[in-house]
Amino acid sequence: MEPSENPYASPTADLTAPFSMTPEIADAEAIRKKYLSHEASVQSIGILYWLGSIVCFVALFFMSYMIVSRGGNFGFETLFGLLYLGIAVLGLWLGYGFRKLDSRVRIPAGILAALGLLQIPIGTLINAYILYLIFSAKGKMVFSPEYKEIIRQTPHIKYRTSLVSWILLILVLALLAIGISMFLVSGR
Repeated sequence: MEPSENPYASPTADLTAPFSMTPEIADAEAIRKKYLSHEASVQSIGILYWLGSIVCFVALFFMSYMIVSRGGNFGFETLFGLLYLGIAVLGLWLGYGFRKLDSRVRIPAGILAALGLLQIPIGTLINAYILYLIFSAKGKMVFSPEYKEIIRQTPHIKYRTSLVSWILLILVLALLAIGISMFLVSGR
């Protein structure tokens, strides 16, 4: 031991050197963090489409129940049933595409959101926001193949949903369940 060395000093080994990130990964993390909120918003559109599909399937079930209980008139109601089925299946596909950030859903979802602008006032606000999320510069980046590569490089970065959002989702689902159970109990 040299006389100038302190035996009680903490180790001075550079422990971060083997674990340092390459510049590419550091850049990928910075880009991912920049777009993470927009990514989460785009993916939440997928959940909205899934919820819409569930509502369509429930409506289809009740429509079928009403057709059978009224003696099986399969005319006009069947057309509506097929329309609901098509919308529900389309919603499932769009929801999956948004959750996976698949760029193929941008055009069909854009068309649906443009039509949804006619649902004044709430539908206009929601669909204008959806159009912004899909077609803004950030939306184009989030749907790009380069961003998918960034996601692959940074799997440790996750968006954390707030507690308030979870509570609101639970309340909406509870209200939906109450509405369905009231319909079933009323016997209509």
